Amino acid sequence: MIPATHHQIATYLTDYALSELVRYVMEDTGCNLEQAMEKVYNSSLMTALQDEENELYIQSPAYLYELMNRMR
Repeated sequence: MIPATHHQIATYLTDYALSELVRYVMEDTGCNLEQAMEKVYNSSLMTALQDEENELYIQSPAYLYELMNRMR
């Protein structure tokens, strides 16, 4: 078995965090999936999360959600 690359792991964890962030937004605000995705993907956190060098993707989705809310 070939081990996963750093980029593959970062992508997997980022995707997981994003799906959880969208779920949190839907639960907290009662908005639909499309609205929640728009809020997450247009947030200031999104740019920071996509930068693999700062390794935000290793943080828990709950922490990232709190961070996203503080960045508004």
